[in-house]
Amino acid sequence: MTNSAETPGAHPPYSAGSSPEAPSPGAVPPAGAVPPPGAAATNGAVPSNDAVPLGTEPPAGEPARSPGAGIPEATVARLPVYLRALYTLAERGTSTVSSEELAAAAGVNSAKLRKDLSHLGSYGIRGVGYDVEYLVYQVSRALGLTQNWSVVIVGAGNLGRALANYGGFASRGFRISAILDSDPALVGNQIGVETVRHVNELESVIASNNVAIGVIATPATAAQAVCDRLVTAGVTSILNFAPLVLNVPDGVDVRKVDLSIELQILAFHAQRRVAERFGQEAEPAAEA
Repeated sequence: MTNSAETPGAHPPYSAGSSPEAPSPGAVPPAGAVPPPGAAATNGAVPSNDAVPLGTEPPAGEPARSPGAGIPEATVARLPVYLRALYTLAERGTSTVSSEELAAAAGVNSAKLRKDLSHLGSYGIRGVGYDVEYLVYQVSRALGLTQNWSVVIVGAGNLGRALANYGGFASRGFRISAILDSDPALVGNQIGVETVRHVNELESVIASNNVAIGVIATPATAAQAVCDRLVTAGVTSILNFAPLVLNVPDGVDVRKVDLSIELQILAFHAQRRVAERFGQEAEPAAEA
């Protein structure tokens, strides 16, 4: 299975050996908040002509749908972008947003946005738009963010420290359960509210904290070994910041973040724009 950052800065040497409750007016539903049956119908919104609601309950005799069932991967990749824009709107006190406004904030066209939201059972009202608060809930539920996910970070170097200190995880449904490293100079240090633990404790940390997601922030030389240990311990979702393509068995999802690749792509586009600009300037000179 292939996966989809090498971050500047030195890293020390590493050797890897609910109760149902509808959202209250004007508030963003916290992680774990689940509206009661019928909440969608009593939310004051009716399906618009360009929304295709899925309903809140399955037809009689059919099993309940998973919140993310049937959602295309391309749509899943855009949902976090919509959620970020929705959180910004909610923080500004915006209660409703049109598909055009939300699409502009997310950098997509409105038709694509409406189609994406239709997979969630969107409830936009023609001439009014989407209820921001409830749409936050819908997107969060589809992404699995209405519960807290336990996360372990392996690697306490510059990147690992930055991730552990980031305050935005808790408000988005992620709990940093532990940060681990093999460097004796780092083990025992305090990072945020966590004390760096030795990587030898990885398996026990995963078991005792019911860890769902592993973050690899080690050098490339240690990344595969750490990945193997995470998988063996039962972790099936991995975020990889090491500059290495990890080999994982079927059923394990890996997301790769590589800042150097993104910078190289930006360099390509910058170079092309410079070439086009100089080409346009050279043409009039040649004509003269």
